Amino acid sequence: MFDAIVVGARCAGSPTAMLLARAGHRVLLLDRASFPSDTLSTHVIHQPGVAALARWGVLDAVRATGCPPLDLVRYEVADVRVEGCAHGVAGQRASYAPRRHVLDTILVEAATAAGAELREGCRITGLLHDDSGRVVGVEGSHRGRRFTERARLVVGADGMRSTVARLAEARCTVRDPKLTCAYYSYWTGVPAAVELYEEAGSWVAAAPTNDGATLVLTYFPQSRFGEVRADPLRAHLERVRTTAPALHDRLRGGERIERLRGTGDQQNFFRQAAGRGWALVGDAGHHKDSITARGISDAFRQAELLVQRVADRLTGDPALLDQALAQYAQERDAALLPGYRSTIEVARLAPPNERRLALLRAVQADPELTATYFDVFAGTRPASALHTPRLLELLGAA
Repeated sequence: MFDAIVVGARCAGSPTAMLLARAGHRVLLLDRASFPSDTLSTHVIHQPGVAALARWGVLDAVRATGCPPLDLVRYEVADVRVEGCAHGVAGQRASYAPRRHVLDTILVEAATAAGAELREGCRITGLLHDDSGRVVGVEGSHRGRRFTERARLVVGADGMRSTVARLAEARCTVRDPKLTCAYYSYWTGVPAAVELYEEAGSWVAAAPTNDGATLVLTYFPQSRFGEVRADPLRAHLERVRTTAPALHDRLRGGERIERLRGTGDQQNFFRQAAGRGWALVGDAGHHKDSITARGISDAFRQAELLVQRVADRLTGDPALLDQALAQYAQERDAALLPGYRSTIEVARLAPPNERRLALLRAVQADPELTATYFDVFAGTRPASALHTPRLLELLGAA
């Protein structure tokens, strides 16, 4: 019998398994994929996530892959150009944007090095319950053979379409409509910082990643998904040309590598975070539009929140574990709901209003406000941190 079974071994599941194993627990980590393997992603790890990697002792492994630190951000909208670097958190000012086949493999290896048992190529088909209805394990298939395994806690870290969430009948507690569809490509010979370009109905971003490549992302209103997917590459390049013409000029001097990737299924929700004998982390429990690139950092945060609550409750009274799971659920929602709401607003792709543009003009004029603005974007500080006497002074002088 295991102390915990974690279903899903990517950026939510592997850290959860790693932290539980480091706490001395017997952990089984399952995934339907084998590693290294890729998955849809915006790649960016904001500074709170980078600080988590540093705490866990795996940031050096990410750096060793050649993934560059991203310590310059440019954001352009209308006549505004905000350029600078966040203050960061815990000494981490740079973000990173590693390829997912690189990052996820590092996290899997950290989990197994901590003592978690990894089984790749697994498909979960059911949850096991005791006579009271409590979840006590999983059943599924592993490379064509049926299996059952028991544990005191089952953690679903298996993504937006989570099987564990479906089998546990986790209800949605917050849901908003889909707002954008997104496509991305990789280019060589295209120098870039972290670059963000916004206009009404459009968002374009770029970030350097592994192997000297630059990731280029484009966002469209969800209402245009049918039109865009009819010829996604044409739409992708045209979106860069119209919203970020300077970036488009650089693309003409570079080379696109690999195929275009994209999705029109950017769901926005919170699911019930936990129940008797089970919990959800990462996209399994909470998913939002990728336009603010918060998913990886938020997955790391959920892994830490869960383990902090349950690590000393897995070997005792199940009622105490249930109390810890309820606390985790409350803390997850409190921690992530503000970022969810701000992401929903960005994903509406609404025309920038004059009040917001006035604020951004003030921010671009002051390096300290610029750093604070990028802290807010990364989720390090609340939006209220911008409301300083210096901001009021600049707004009054405008």
